[in-house]
Amino acid sequence: MQASAFNDKLISRLVFRASVFEGMMESAVFSQHLGSPRRSRDRFVVFAFAAAELLVEADLRGRISFAEGAFRARFGRDAKDFLGHSVTSLVAPPDRPAFSIALGLLTEHGRLKPAVLKLADQGTTAFSVAGLRLGGEDAKFVLTFAPLPRELPAGPLPGGPGLAALAEEILRSGEPGGPVGFLELTSSTGSFAPGEEVNREIQERLNRQAGEGAVATELGEGRYGLLPGQVPLDLPALTATVSELLERRGVIDVSVGTMAVGLEAEGLNPVQATRALRFALAAFARGGNDALAKAGFAGGLAGFLDSASQRANMLRRSIAERRFRMAFQPIVSLADRSPHHYEALIRPLQADDVALSHPGEFVALAEAVGLTEELDWAVVSAVFEAAGGAGGTRVACNLSGLSLQSPKFREDMKELLENTPGMAERLVVEITETAEIEQEDEAVRMIELLREHKIPVCLDDFGAGAAAFRYLRAFKVDYVKLDGIYVANALQSERDRGFIAAMVDLARTVGAQVVAERIETEEEAALMLELGVRYGQGYLFGKPKMQLAARKAGLAWQDEK
Repeated sequence: MQASAFNDKLISRLVFRASVFEGMMESAVFSQHLGSPRRSRDRFVVFAFAAAELLVEADLRGRISFAEGAFRARFGRDAKDFLGHSVTSLVAPPDRPAFSIALGLLTEHGRLKPAVLKLADQGTTAFSVAGLRLGGEDAKFVLTFAPLPRELPAGPLPGGPGLAALAEEILRSGEPGGPVGFLELTSSTGSFAPGEEVNREIQERLNRQAGEGAVATELGEGRYGLLPGQVPLDLPALTATVSELLERRGVIDVSVGTMAVGLEAEGLNPVQATRALRFALAAFARGGNDALAKAGFAGGLAGFLDSASQRANMLRRSIAERRFRMAFQPIVSLADRSPHHYEALIRPLQADDVALSHPGEFVALAEAVGLTEELDWAVVSAVFEAAGGAGGTRVACNLSGLSLQSPKFREDMKELLENTPGMAERLVVEITETAEIEQEDEAVRMIELLREHKIPVCLDDFGAGAAAFRYLRAFKVDYVKLDGIYVANALQSERDRGFIAAMVDLARTVGAQVVAERIETEEEAALMLELGVRYGQGYLFGKPKMQLAARKAGLAWQDEK
C-alpha cells in the first residue's frame, strides 16, 4: 500500500473518540506492544487527532514500547521490528542530535510542538513530529510523525554534530553503516593545506557526491573524513572529483590519497569499537593515511586493537612517569569578559619534553587500550597540585565517563578530597562523553560525592550525542558546555542557532548554566550572549597557557610552547 493511501486510511480510523481506541486496545487488535497490552486513554486522545503516518510511544530512555502505522511503507520493516529500539533510529542521522534535544525538552516541559525533521527512510523524507509526555510512575512520551504538505529542498543540511558523533551513534546502535572514508592532500614537501575557499568547496563537493545524509568534515589541514549517506562510498570517484576541483582552481602537483576504515568490528562491543574509532580520527588528523596504516586500521576497527599491545606498554609508562603537562585555558563571563575558571588540558611529553602526540590521540589511545582510569587519576592528581597553588582560582579537571562509573575511582577520589581541604573553592569537574556510561547508578554516586564536597560539575560536549541529554536528566550538574561545532556554524546557520537556543532553554530548566566553546571572533561571542549563553571559551579569550600560578597582582602565565 502506498504511504499516502495508508495515511488517508489511518486518519479516517484515528478521528474517533478515545473510547473507541480503548476498546481496540482491550481487544489487542490495533497495537504492537513490547510486553502485555495495557490501557492508555491519554495516548489515544493524542493519536485520535493526529494526521499521522507513524504513532510511537517510548520510555524516558528513548526505547520504543509501542509502534503503529506505515512502518513497512516507510522503512521496509514492520512496526513490531522497532520495539525496544531507540526512537532516534527513525530519524535521519544529521537530524538525530536536534531530535534528541527535542526529546529532552519534551521530557522537561511535557510537550513538543510540531517540528520538522527527516526520517531515516530511503528518501530521507521531511516529516513533522509532535508529542506529549504522559506522567505517572511509569512515565512515557508519545510521538506522532506526519508528512509535510511538500518536501523540503534536498541537499546536505548545514551544521550538525560532525562525523565523529554520527559514526559513534551508528556503532552504539548496532545498525550497519560506514565505512568511513579518509582523503588526504599531499605535495612533494608533505601535507598540503588548501586555502579557506577551496577547503570549503572540497567539503561541499564531498557532501554532495556522497548523497543525502552524508557528512564530510576537515579533520586536519588537507585531511578530510567522510561518512557516506544514501550513495555508497566510492573513493576513486571522490578522488577524481577533488583532483578536478584542485586543477580547476590552479592547484598543481598535489595528489589525493584515500583510505577506507570499515565500521564492522567483529568481536568488539560498541564501547570498544567507539574507542577505536576515536583513535582512528585522532591519528588521521595528526599523521594522515600513513598514521592510520601504522596503527593497524587497514584491517578496520578490529585491526587496530590487534596491534595495540605495544602502544599500551608505552602509554602505561608515560602515565606512570607523568610524561605530560597541563595547560590552562580561561572560561570567561560573556557579559564582562572576567575569568570564571580555567580548564586544564593535557599536553603529552616525551622524556626530553618534546611533544609525543596530539592530546586527542593520546587520550583516545588510553581509552582504546583500557588505560582511561589510570590516565584520569594522573590528571586529577596534577590538577589538584595546580589548583592548590593557584590562590583560589578554580580549575576544571576532565573526568571520563569510564572513571565516573568506577567504584574504585570514586573511593580514591573520596580519600583525596577528604585529605585535601579547601577544594570546593578551587575545583570544577567536567564530565567528558568519552564513553557510554553504562552504570548510571555508580555515576550518580560519584556526582553525589562531588556535590557533598561542594564541587561544581560540568557536562562536556553537550549536544554532540544523544546520550548527553540522558545524562542531563540523570545527573545534577551546574554547567553544560556546548559542543563547539554548533558555535562554529551558528553565524551562518539558522538551524544551529535554533539548536543552541533550545539547548540553553533545556539547561536552564534543570538549573544549569551554559558554556560555549571554540569562540574565536567577537561576532560569535555576541551571538552566544544573545542566545542566552552565559560563559565562553576559545582563542578570543585566550589560548591554553602553561604553569598556572598565583601572585599578589594576579595570575602569572607562561605561554604554551
